[in-house]
Amino acid sequence: MIVLRAQRAVVDGAERPAAVLVDGERIEAVLPYDTPIDGRADVGEVVLADDEVLLPGLVDTHVHVNEPGRTEWEGFATATRAAAAGGVTTIVDMPLNALPPTVDVAALEVKRKAAAGQCTVDVGFWGGAVPGNAGELRALHDAGVFGVKCFLLDSGVAEFPPLVGEDLATALRAVAAFDGLMIVHAEDGTLVREASGRRYLDFVASRPRAAEDSAIAGLLALARETGARVHVVHLSSADALPQLAAARADGVRVTVETCPHYLALTAEEVPDGDTRFKCCPPVREADNRDALWRGLADGVIDMVVSDHSPCTADLKQLDRGDFGAAWGGIASLQLGLPVVWTQARERGHCLVDVVRWMAERPAALVGLERKGRIAAGADADLTIVAPDATFTVGELHHRNPITPYAGRELHGVVRSTWLRGEQVDVGGVPRGRLLSREGE
Repeated sequence: MIVLRAQRAVVDGAERPAAVLVDGERIEAVLPYDTPIDGRADVGEVVLADDEVLLPGLVDTHVHVNEPGRTEWEGFATATRAAAAGGVTTIVDMPLNALPPTVDVAALEVKRKAAAGQCTVDVGFWGGAVPGNAGELRALHDAGVFGVKCFLLDSGVAEFPPLVGEDLATALRAVAAFDGLMIVHAEDGTLVREASGRRYLDFVASRPRAAEDSAIAGLLALARETGARVHVVHLSSADALPQLAAARADGVRVTVETCPHYLALTAEEVPDGDTRFKCCPPVREADNRDALWRGLADGVIDMVVSDHSPCTADLKQLDRGDFGAAWGGIASLQLGLPVVWTQARERGHCLVDVVRWMAERPAALVGLERKGRIAAGADADLTIVAPDATFTVGELHHRNPITPYAGRELHGVVRSTWLRGEQVDVGGVPRGRLLSREGE
């Protein structure tokens, strides 16, 4: 048993002093800061420094691990070490980019076998919805995936084709039948044109806000018709916020995420040829970034997750700088908390907000009731962060640490991460577990 005493802890939607009593893997009680633990000779004690804050471990529900099949891009060992170093104690792995993609139960078992014994933090899995596998979605749900993901345009890998037209409606009806969750990469392929060249603003123009807005409108109409629960991943276009708010007010079951790069970066600052900044949908203009922050503050955007999608240096086309040919994805799993906090603090937000966006709501999205909060009965997943301390982005644990944040000074140093009651040794024996929708 151990007690962590913090003059500042984020508990029950507020920052306050607390003593968090941990018994084994769970939090037994959250007590006033100076509460003595009488009659318990076995209690160890950790007292946080004056500049440290105790947060729940973050939950990142949008991570591309890519193993097996493309482990040279990223793997469970490297991704989960990066997560732990960044204060993330739970990730949920995307179904594509691995081979085979997680589009049936057999593929899920291959993925789970690949992950076993390698994970420094807890890991869950999404399934995939592709043309022709609507009959597999219930089985995936029953096997423990947290939901299924689809694309509405080319995913970038041939083995994970998009759902268009009646295929999307069929999949949504299938998901609605067992009250599952469909998460959607929403861009209208008819409004996206091929890009090439080094000029970043040409790439942004090739994937306009209208492509997201159109795809989201169609998705919301089908969600209203089928009753399916849907989640829009990596929202980039702030122009879509009014229709999302209106649909939710009308009873459509829709949630929305955005990502650190859309909240921190702007199109105006991206150097031509610097393909480290390429992602799909793209980082947009400063006015769009500011509108996304308003959507987050207003609650139209529910959460912030990484969309960690790294690749090898050759696929990033660093030597050529061709935004059309380069792989679209930003490596940020280890950096999400400081990137978001650096921007949030400048806009008057507090760590309570960050915990809501990056721990509580992602955990709620996937039904992990014991994750994302400091409360009696919850898993003792904790992060100790020094919010006012700064660091310069340098060495990272990602397999391919290619990131647009390199060399940036960020606020928020993660001092330690605790997984189920024990401090994580990032280079030590992995203790992470494989999670399922119904529990471990």
